[in-house]
Amino acid sequence: MSTPAETSDVHIHLRARAQDRALIDRAAELTGSNRSQFILEASLRDARSVLADQTGILASQQEFNSILAWMDGRPTDQERDGMIRLAEAGMPRG
Repeated sequence: MSTPAETSDVHIHLRARAQDRALIDRAAELTGSNRSQFILEASLRDARSVLADQTGILASQQEFNSILAWMDGRPTDQERDGMIRLAEAGMPRG
């Protein structure tokens, strides 16, 4: 039984050339999925990649100044502990 979060609630429609559909169908079959599952998974993978590659941050001048002040400030105890954990995790063991 699926939960509400697992249930699809919108439809996405697209038009494609016959040869593109055939290519997608062949690839979907090889992965053991149907056309819709294959297209959705490939689209989500690409969407995540595009969003992860974004390097720009939109901020107002006030937000930007707050970020700069935070970066220039002394780290909190929690931030310092986190930096130590990160440094230790990156150290080779042996």
